[in-house]
Amino acid sequence: MLAELALVLGLLPSSARPLRPVATYSIVARDPATGELGVAVQSHWFSVGSNVSWAEAGVGAVATQSFIDPAYGPLGLQLMRAGRSAPDTLKALLAGDAQRDVRQVGMVDAQGRVATHTGSLCIPAAGGQEGKEYVVQANLMDKPSVWPAMAKAYEAAKGDLAERLLAALDAAEAEGGDIRGRQSAAIVVVKARSSGRPWADRIFDLRVEDNPAPLVELRRLVKLQRAYNHMTAGDDCVAVADWPCAEREYGTARALEPQHAEMAFWYAIALATAGRLEAARPLFAQAFAADPRWRELVKRLPDVNQLPKDKALVDAILAIR
Repeated sequence: MLAELALVLGLLPSSARPLRPVATYSIVARDPATGELGVAVQSHWFSVGSNVSWAEAGVGAVATQSFIDPAYGPLGLQLMRAGRSAPDTLKALLAGDAQRDVRQVGMVDAQGRVATHTGSLCIPAAGGQEGKEYVVQANLMDKPSVWPAMAKAYEAAKGDLAERLLAALDAAEAEGGDIRGRQSAAIVVVKARSSGRPWADRIFDLRVEDNPAPLVELRRLVKLQRAYNHMTAGDDCVAVADWPCAEREYGTARALEPQHAEMAFWYAIALATAGRLEAARPLFAQAFAADPRWRELVKRLPDVNQLPKDKALVDAILAIR
């Protein structure tokens, strides 16, 4: 059985057993242009992303749902990492699973090969379909038009992989979605190639655990993550004193989240460090107005080389109102 294989590999405890039905609709995809891999899912079940969505840069992505066996995620990635295609991987895992008829799984590998399975005992409406480098699957749907609507929306959507995955989820909900309603959602997107540092390969790894409008909240978080991705890039530019790069990245982050005080603050610090205090003034003013403790932080930065040890500069910053 699949659980026994997972136990041998140390991936599941000996008490592993099928859970209640988890996940309702999901999409697993590879972006042909960038090679990014991703999974997005929504369910009327708490914390759907904690068990359903799996992805690894340079390897593949998996959604395991319905009467879920979480082992399909790590085992699927392990087999694809060893060189098996997504179809061969799914076939092998199903062959070892005595409860395959209650499983629903979608997979894509790093070459864009895909596979999806909907067991005959998944709760209807249930089904899935393959497209070019993506699969969609759904169970417990209000009607059987949900997953075709997801496929159509994904193919028509513009933007990066995350944006197109979200478009597929929105289409599912617009088509009626889960017969039980909605509760949680998640998205994972990883880079095309592994850096050897899994934490650095995740572009998005976001979960809405419990929310009356999980897709709305997930979109908000994706937008915020985009801004923070640019903040991180700006930090990298600061580390090598590439001030034009830092200004570009911090500026992009601020354009995405103009009301975010911390983003304004660090952007201002970079500008002030680069000798552009006048450009930094409105950003400092925004941060100080949001919370006066940002002023205290300014005083602490010169001693740790995060701001020039220039008393006149520090005094000028603290005088900003």
